[in-house]
Formats: sequence, structure tokens, C-alpha cells
Amino acid sequence: MLEMHGISKRFGATLALDQVNLDVRPGEVHALVGENGAGKSTLMKILSGVFPPDTGQIFLEGQMFTAKEPLQAKQQGIGMIYQELSLIPHLTVEENILLGIEPVTMGFLRRSEMRSRALRAMQHFQHPEIQPDVLVRNLSLSGQQLVEIARSLALGSRILVFDEPTSSLNQSDTDCLFKLIETLKAEGITIIYISHFLEEVYRIADRITVLRDGVVVDTRDRADVTETEVVRMMVGRDVKSLYPKTPRQRGASLLKINKLTGGPSLHDVSLQLYANEILGIFGLVGAGRTEFLRALFGLDAVRSGEIQVGFYSGHANPGQRWRQGVGLLSENRKEEGLALGLSLADNVTLTRLRPLESLGLLSLRQQKRMTKQWIEALDIRCQAPDQVTASLSGGNQQKAALARLLYHDADVLLLDEPTRGIDVAAKATIYEVLDRLTLGDSGKGVIMVSSYIPELLGVCDRIAVMCRGRLGTVLPAEELDEHKLMRAAIG
Repeated sequence: MLEMHGISKRFGATLALDQVNLDVRPGEVHALVGENGAGKSTLMKILSGVFPPDTGQIFLEGQMFTAKEPLQAKQQGIGMIYQELSLIPHLTVEENILLGIEPVTMGFLRRSEMRSRALRAMQHFQHPEIQPDVLVRNLSLSGQQLVEIARSLALGSRILVFDEPTSSLNQSDTDCLFKLIETLKAEGITIIYISHFLEEVYRIADRITVLRDGVVVDTRDRADVTETEVVRMMVGRDVKSLYPKTPRQRGASLLKINKLTGGPSLHDVSLQLYANEILGIFGLVGAGRTEFLRALFGLDAVRSGEIQVGFYSGHANPGQRWRQGVGLLSENRKEEGLALGLSLADNVTLTRLRPLESLGLLSLRQQKRMTKQWIEALDIRCQAPDQVTASLSGGNQQKAALARLLYHDADVLLLDEPTRGIDVAAKATIYEVLDRLTLGDSGKGVIMVSSYIPELLGVCDRIAVMCRGRLGTVLPAEELDEHKLMRAAIG
């Protein structure tokens, strides 16, 4: 169905792809895996017409294929679903789904046909609340991702490329997506699936291609390679323990919340966070987990309840929370977590510039030196501290957002989906960092919201489940399993 031969691509001094060969068979699910920066997304952007290759050839069903722009690739049956959404927020669901392929008569849109086609594209997802006339900006992140997928289906693509499609989906939506992929496969549509979740790859893929540092390491049938072997090929070494959890002694109380109520989806939430612990919060999308962290940090209004941070009591704005030693990592790094137009150094140090001042001026040398320390600690793949953050891969952007919290030296870390869009090796690095942060006399306290149950069970000391805006009992992680957490999450 698809052959890519000798594909190379260089960005300045960075060789992103080096003589990459890839073949994809008709009607198969072909997984493309590798660390952040391995070249997976770059290879697919060449296929979809975003970038021209420096060298190499592409054949689609045996015919030479060249797309000078994404529209040409779409017209030839290449559908691309990016990890970072490419929707137009002020347009409706139906307008986004049919953008560029609108039914028109004498210059006028056929609105009734647009609605019916949009409904057909969305019928796979069983989300009646996502109506054709709803503005995309009013949807949740997971809802927007479903619209993105529906748009490619409406285009009638022969090859669909999914780049981290489940990064913002709950388990129910993920299961629905996999059923849809099986249906598309049965209809002869070819799927290229990029994911950092190896359990997803092993659930749906027929073959697996591993990329590392812009080079294809190997392509294997799924049944002929183990997860451990795939990880070893991805990182070039053994990852000994994905979930390190050093025995630690609970410290003093850092954060106390009593009957916190705010917004439309947060009701009577109470919990206590201690030094030297990681407290996990699980729940389905829409359960109120993000709203809880935003209310704690002062981003959303609080109607009632008490919040005590160390010696500070009462509600506060985000600036005050930073000064009180509370830091927030947003799940939406693109719009809330980073200033993408600024450099990596600016993003890492933005909330704590005073230690970098000299006679009232910012020392750029000090700023770069400090940023380099966090680049090394979190293995952020970049050219230099002054590189524009928007040019980093999604996973490295996520690590940059986390580096800011660590540089700020916050005592309470509020982490909302901290490993979203991050590869296996990078996850292991972050888990190790969190483990170190919660040790010793000056250990931090971490509240970690995640939709990924294995990491909650692997790294957290205690876990609570949020359902319909209410937080359940906080229990030791060793007393819980995936079944118990999911039962509590669905009420």
C-alpha cells in the first residue's frame, strides 16, 4: 500500500531522519514507536505533505507519490490526525469536520447535508452531547480530539495516520476508538498508529517499526517481539524499572482541603497531602479532576470550603500560590502550560527570575547555565537553551513545563496528566525525578492526576477516585487494583 525508500530530512544541524525505509501493507495496523525526537512525526509529516524530504522516494499503491502540501496528500487519500489538534475553535463541530469538503450549491452551503454527514462521522463515538452546531472551543480536550478523528473519516482517507490519538481520551473513548480501527481495517483502510502506550500497540497492531535517532532499528510482526525487546530497541539500553518507589516516611502536612466546592463540577472535596508522598487522583474525563487542581491553584473560582497551604489559609490567586510554594503543571501544555514563542530558557525560569538577577538586570549567562542543568536532568532533546519552545517535539515540551516546576522549587506539585505524550524512557526519567523529590527531610508533596492506571498504581503512595465532582476515600495504593479504580470511577 505504501513504500517509503531512503527518506532523509535535516533541520539545520539536526539530522531528523537518516535513510529511513518503511513499507505498510493494505488493511494492516502498522505501529510506529520510538522516543520523543526519534523522527516518527517528522516521517509522517513528509508523507502528509507538511515537509518535503531531502532525499528518498514514496510510492502509494505502486505509483510514485509526491505531496507538496497537505491538501494534495488529503486528496490522494492520506488522513493525518495529529497529537496537537488542528481545529478551528470558533467554528462549529460540523464546520470543522467538513472543512474544505463542504457541500455547496451555487455558492451556498447545504446545511442539512453538512449536519447529516457530520452526524455520520461522529456516530462511532457514542457522544450525543457533541452536536454538529456546538462550537469546538466549548468542547473538552477529549471532545475536540474526537472531532479531529471524525474529520479524517469524513474525508474518505485510504491511509489514516494516528499520532498519539488516545493521549486525551478516557478508557471508554479509547475502547471505542479501537473498535473503530478494527472496523476500518476490515473495510481495507490502512492504519499507521503512533503511540507511547505499548499496551495499545500490542492490542491493535499487526506489525511494529521502531525508530531511534532518525533511523529504523527494526520492523517486526507483533507476535514475534516482546514489549521488553521493543523498549530496548527504542532506548538502546535496558530500562530496569519503569516504576521506582523508594520506601519513604510520611512527613508534615503540606496541604489541607476541607469541603472545597467550586464551578459546576466540584463538590465538597476534602483531602490532606503530606511531605514525602505522591497522592494520585484517578477518574474519567469530565469527573472534575482538572477543575479540582485549577481551583486549588486559584485559576477557577471557589464557592465554599477551606484550603490551607502550610501556614497560609484561604483562597489565593496563582501568583500567590507560586509564592506559597505551590506549582501547577497543566494538561494542556500548548495553550496553558507554555509560552511557545519564547525560548526554552525563558519557559523554565519564567516564574523565578530573582536568583538570576544581577544589579536589577537578568543575567542571560546564569539563565542558560541553570536551564542546562534541567535539560540534562530531564533529558530534554534540544539544540540549546535559547531554542524556541514551539520547535521542540511534544514530549520535550512537556518535560520543559515540568522543568519549570522543579526549578521553581515548589513544595506542593499539582501535576495534571504529567506523562501525556511522553515516551517510555522519558516516563521512566520523570518517575525517577518524582521519587527523588519525595525523599528526605525536605521532601515534596505531589498530587498527580492521571488517566493511566498503571502509573498511578506504580508510583503513588495513596490514590483517590473522583466521580461526578466528588472525591472518594483516599486509600493506600497497595490496597487497590485496576478493577477497583475503574469501578469507583464509573460510580
